[in-house]
Amino acid sequence: MLTPPPPAPRRAGPRHDDARRPPRGRWLRGAVVAAAVLTAWTAAPSAAAPPDRDSGGHGHCARQDVLRVPGADRQQTDCLTELTTAGTVASGHTDPADWAGLTPEGLATPRGVPGIQLDGHFPDTSTGNTNHGWNHDSQFVIRLPDRWNGGLVVAGSPGVREQYANDRAFGDWALARGYAFAATDKGNTSAAFHRDGRAPGDAIAEWNTRFTQLTRAARLVVAQRYLRPPSRTLAMGMSNGGYLVRWQLENRPELYDGGVDWEGALWRADGPNLLTFLPPALRAYPRYAAGGADAEDAHRTMTAAGYPAGSEFLWPYHHQHYWDLTQRIYREELDPGFDGATEAGTPFCAPGAPACDADYAYAERPDEVRDAVAKIALTGRIGKPLISFHGTLDVLLPISRTSDTYARMVRQQGRGAIHRYYRVEGGTHVDSLVDAFPDRLRPLVPCHRSAAEALERWLDDGRRPPSSRTLELPADATPAERLTRCPLTGMPNG
Repeated sequence: MLTPPPPAPRRAGPRHDDARRPPRGRWLRGAVVAAAVLTAWTAAPSAAAPPDRDSGGHGHCARQDVLRVPGADRQQTDCLTELTTAGTVASGHTDPADWAGLTPEGLATPRGVPGIQLDGHFPDTSTGNTNHGWNHDSQFVIRLPDRWNGGLVVAGSPGVREQYANDRAFGDWALARGYAFAATDKGNTSAAFHRDGRAPGDAIAEWNTRFTQLTRAARLVVAQRYLRPPSRTLAMGMSNGGYLVRWQLENRPELYDGGVDWEGALWRADGPNLLTFLPPALRAYPRYAAGGADAEDAHRTMTAAGYPAGSEFLWPYHHQHYWDLTQRIYREELDPGFDGATEAGTPFCAPGAPACDADYAYAERPDEVRDAVAKIALTGRIGKPLISFHGTLDVLLPISRTSDTYARMVRQQGRGAIHRYYRVEGGTHVDSLVDAFPDRLRPLVPCHRSAAEALERWLDDGRRPPSSRTLELPADATPAERLTRCPLTGMPNG
């Protein structure tokens, strides 16, 4: 997800903190932005049989005293009886605020995974991440289960969240299957992430650097613990984390065997990108919501910008909580000159007001803005197998402007044979909204399980996943069934 989700409608939960900080300086290094949310009717993740496990011939938390995270300037090592959130919430080895709102309330939590957890950070000068009271960015977590399957999963946080953000969505799943698991805060956190870096685009570019840095370090830590390197390294992530998976497989494919991309964000210098489809929503939605003679034209503007017909029930919530904030903070990162000395614009400004983000026109901005986006742009030239999935009712990152486009880019680069793309009918950007609209939405968590298991089979013995396709919404399934099953079958994409 691109911004930390506020509570789902009608449900309690933490709200996004958009409080202002001291005047920004581009020379500061310190905060990060964005990311969020795969495919098959299979068993629930906690019931999935793990691959063959290998304890490395050692007992509980063996070799804990020899573990050193290369490059880290702080490290804390703990032997835990439970590495999943079934134990780490109570022991203080995760932060539920990091992952609040990303998963359905009824998601089962696996348990029974003892092992070692390493927390720490790499050298950095930004201070947005307050976990552990360290006030230091580039924080990471590495978890090493006693019973290891030989693999490593590496993840970057979605949205502007910190290093524990993926724990419930898929960190628990990875650990229960026997994977070592590593995650990074991407090098900057919070809605003020744009204060990091010396020049526009630097803060987001750091996300890619920090993901690569953690992957290399975690592979060496795994070898220290189990006396051999991982036989498989997988990149996984949702939203901004999905963007990181794509970038790594395009630019650092030698480090990975494959990846799972959960509704990754798309950056292209010539568009589409966030800054091309959010401003039309900010302009048109208030006219649509007001009703009257102008509402029909406003609705046409919304759908032309990529917000699908049938998703209207999600628009009020996203207008209130997502579109405005996301536009302002990402635009500030990539085009700070648009509003001059003002930091991240004026919340919910009316079109026509000075430097209003609702009036932002990416195509009319100076070349320097496209140069900043080019620093972080994707090409589609992946070098290892990638499975992508995206909900058709995503109204933060509309599927037609993001993952549909990325799938075409991959094919145009001649890499379609190592890519699978599943359009999940009824899925939206954050699964917590499924609790508010159980009859209209489908959770994507079980789709991640299906996609990850399909990737395992693809890498294990060459069993190729089903061709790219749309996964139809199982109208006859109960909400409980939708939470545990997501088959990679459906209508092949044209």
